[in-house]
Amino acid sequence: MYNHAFGLRQNPFNLTPDPAFLFLTEQHREALAGLTYSLLQRKGFAVLTGDAGTGKTTLLARILRFLPTSQLQFSMIVNPTLTASEFLELALLDFGVTQVPESKAKRLWMLQNLILQGQRQGKVSALIVDEAHKLSPEVLEEIRLLGNFEEAEQKILQILLIGQTELDGVLGRENLRQLKQRIAVRLSLTPLTPVQVAEYIRHRWVRAGGTIHPFTPDAVEGIGHLSRGIPRVINAVCDTALISAYAERSNRVAERQIREAAKSLDLGELPMREPAAEEAAAETLPVAGITRLLPKSSRWVRWASRRLTPRHESM
Repeated sequence: MYNHAFGLRQNPFNLTPDPAFLFLTEQHREALAGLTYSLLQRKGFAVLTGDAGTGKTTLLARILRFLPTSQLQFSMIVNPTLTASEFLELALLDFGVTQVPESKAKRLWMLQNLILQGQRQGKVSALIVDEAHKLSPEVLEEIRLLGNFEEAEQKILQILLIGQTELDGVLGRENLRQLKQRIAVRLSLTPLTPVQVAEYIRHRWVRAGGTIHPFTPDAVEGIGHLSRGIPRVINAVCDTALISAYAERSNRVAERQIREAAKSLDLGELPMREPAAEEAAAETLPVAGITRLLPKSSRWVRWASRRLTPRHESM
């Protein structure tokens, strides 16, 4: 609706998990490299947790786009509220199996052969479960047993569990201690800081073809307050506010439009500020550039920078 008016090629604040718009904070780089390390080094189980809307699915989409099909074959479960039998059936279907046998024994035999065939072709086989915090104990036990597909020197099925922070509590249950013991890599994402919110908005605006984004400093501060640093909520607020600005034929998005967006999205109200405080915020709110330097502290990032081939898109 407003793309042409603001000189954009595409919508910068879509709610779909588009890996092209992934904003890489240091923790996102750590998670990106850690999951890639877990897959390519065949570490078995890896877990990524984070609040709803912090970018877990987008991060995963970036990894799957980055790794070529010559290196990876995967099955991805995005709705895990299934029985153990249904879970195994859906896993096979997403691996590309069209004729799934009724017998569980035959299903396991078929899955093992598929994994071994991929192994002979030099491919990593991965089972990826999004929304893993919704898995039942029975399905989690089934997943643990699938982790028994291994050779003497390495795991031949890599299992990634991606879920909200509740997944940490689920995996901490006494009856799941055997599964917890098998997790080789654990990673997490947290909400953005106020400074990162400003950087995030700028990053998405530039990726969509814009130059200087139209959000005033007080508007950016309001977005950070309403969203609590959750990227998905930032997108919703920015998109709604831009529609308001477009309808008013304004080329700027001020705090007023953010307040209207908050009301429209039922996000509560922004606290009223004194004019002096608003001026101070406009003077001091930093809008930093997007750094693309890898953090030196991460062993996974150091590993990934050496391991991944340069012909693919840079992380």
